[in-house]
Amino acid sequence: MSDEQSSDQDKLRLTTQQKIGILCSFAKDKVVEQIQCVWFIILYLVVFQLLVLGLPIVYSLMIAVGISIVIIGLAFFMEGLRLGLMPLGETLGSTLPRKKIFGIPCLPVSLAFGFVLGAFATFAEPAIGVLRAAGAGVDPTLAPLLWTILNTGAGNLVNSVGAGVGIAVLLGVLRFYKGWSLKPFIYVGVIVLSTFTLYFQFSDARLQHVLGLAWDCGAVTTGPVTVPLVLALGIGVCRIVSTGGSRNTGFGVVTLASLFPIFAVLCYATFLFNGDNYYYATQSQADWHKEAGVYGKNYDPDLQRFGDIVAERRIAASGGASESDMAGSLSKEDLAIVQAELNDTGKLPPGYSLQTDIAGAGLNAQPIDKDDNNSRSIVQPTGTNSIIVRDGVSTPDEVWDPGTEIMGALTNNFDFFPNTFKPEEDTNGNGILDPGEDIYRYSDGVLTYNKPGEVNPNAVLDGPDRDRGAIEGALWAIVPLCTILLLVLVVGLRQPPKHYDELFIGIICAVIGMGLFNLGIALGLTPLGEQLGGNVVSSFAAIEPWAAEGFVDPMFSSSNLGKALAILFGFILGYGATLAEPALNALGSTVEKITVGAFKKSLLMQTVATGVAIGISTGVAKIAFNLDLWYLLIPPYMILMVITYFSSEDFVNFGWDSAGVTTGPITVPLVLAMGLGIGSKTGAIDGFGVLALASIGPIITVLTVGLIVGRKPKTDEDETLIATEAV
Repeated sequence: MSDEQSSDQDKLRLTTQQKIGILCSFAKDKVVEQIQCVWFIILYLVVFQLLVLGLPIVYSLMIAVGISIVIIGLAFFMEGLRLGLMPLGETLGSTLPRKKIFGIPCLPVSLAFGFVLGAFATFAEPAIGVLRAAGAGVDPTLAPLLWTILNTGAGNLVNSVGAGVGIAVLLGVLRFYKGWSLKPFIYVGVIVLSTFTLYFQFSDARLQHVLGLAWDCGAVTTGPVTVPLVLALGIGVCRIVSTGGSRNTGFGVVTLASLFPIFAVLCYATFLFNGDNYYYATQSQADWHKEAGVYGKNYDPDLQRFGDIVAERRIAASGGASESDMAGSLSKEDLAIVQAELNDTGKLPPGYSLQTDIAGAGLNAQPIDKDDNNSRSIVQPTGTNSIIVRDGVSTPDEVWDPGTEIMGALTNNFDFFPNTFKPEEDTNGNGILDPGEDIYRYSDGVLTYNKPGEVNPNAVLDGPDRDRGAIEGALWAIVPLCTILLLVLVVGLRQPPKHYDELFIGIICAVIGMGLFNLGIALGLTPLGEQLGGNVVSSFAAIEPWAAEGFVDPMFSSSNLGKALAILFGFILGYGATLAEPALNALGSTVEKITVGAFKKSLLMQTVATGVAIGISTGVAKIAFNLDLWYLLIPPYMILMVITYFSSEDFVNFGWDSAGVTTGPITVPLVLAMGLGIGSKTGAIDGFGVLALASIGPIITVLTVGLIVGRKPKTDEDETLIATEAV
């Protein structure tokens, strides 16, 4: 017998080469799985810019490396979720309803844990970092409240969103315990949010600008971390406390996690607005500013000075353009004058600004000046190895942004406690601190701004420090979340995990994956999205292409025809990107099983993809035609309330949750960056709102098709299967 065991052990013993081969094969499968998810959307964006717009991909090598890093990072991250976070969530969900913690009843503990899980899962969402980075493109003179929320108030914005998701998960768990219908939550949520939206739209221009951000936050939070964890928790709880009724009570919490962050951000904006605790736009000449008088009385003086610095630089970068200039457009005659002057001198003629929407430089552009070292574009003199595209516009031939430092982005020099609001000191770009440029002192962990004109002899030129590095961000996002889950499981419930080795491997994979993913977003997805979003405007307006010198004429003489092309671009982007989302495939299988084949998996996937496509194309139209967001959101939600009333509980649950699966790790950064890119080129104050519209589209299409499918007469066999499942 011992000889047989020894023989079996010999057979199972693997050489190092065999072990490496197995690991490589496994890793290859995971990477190929992620490539299958992203290949269409990346190929589509590249082909559209090259063949349809006729513009090259600028910094192509950097973007290619970034996308490769995203794919590898997603492979690590999804495997980390599978091995580490999701088993923890499901185990806790099935254990909390059965055990007390320190004598505290199960229900209060479950609710408190749901809140903590929702909040910390939000902090771990990769798209939260993209949302914060979007603040750099907002002009404080045009939207002071929005600028404050996204810049000096970015930390509180994330906390507000986390609190909103936490409350949503808490109510979702309570709903599972009580067996409540999802419909009343939807009715109340939609009515409250619609009321808030109308108040923001018509009460004050400063509040109006926050709407797009707030509604987009609902889509950002339902990403690759929150959705799997929340669903795992819901499934675990439902296994224990299921009271019958709906057969898919694990659904619905994602819907709440989409609605409550919107409410939280609107409340945060109201708090700042009513407390006068936001930037006072000293540089603004707009009517709303003159009529508002002195506001921002309670805003921190140092932060106010930081906002003044940003505003002054934006105005200087635009050649002294006023807000009315930014909203204007040039005639063909004016455009010819500008183009001729640029061709002759490389400079804009007096009285013209790149901040006009016809020039399309956007709110964060800087003047094109051959002698200006701070030019936004990294270009070579015309005729020196420049790539010439569309009517003599020259673009840089670099395939890598010389300012990109991967290790700096990955580690941020291992500064775990960076200063978020330190502005760039070297205003003239000469590499040293000249008198008056040392506007801050940073010592002993405290940031102090110098008084105007004050010189600090010990100032050091170390550049801006707006955020953590990718690895630090991943550690701060994943480790606290996993620590809380483990403490509740091991200390509170006294039920240690069965496989610690798998668990810790999963956590390590999640940290590595998120770190690489964050880096890849910065290098690849965000530049690609901004580039496409900015350049697609060339279909209906004369613009300066992304990182290029000079203007391109509109592709069509009719601006409406060009805008139609941009809208079609958004439709195809939304359709293809949604079909590539792996979560949609899983949802389709679940829904087909729940409906006993009445709602086919393929039908659901096509329905959701069509809804997202309609939503994104509507978002592009909103920015292109400068439409108000409120009448693109409130009427569809009113229609949805009627459809929800007539839909069955099952369809309502997975129909509303379908919006959550469409906002995946690839779609959100790309669509957000694309919207901001379009907004910057059209002179829009912000480019938010596309994600919000992309979320409402699939709910409408799924519930509508659900009503049609539900009217099909059931056969006796179907009734038997449904009764069997209910039992």
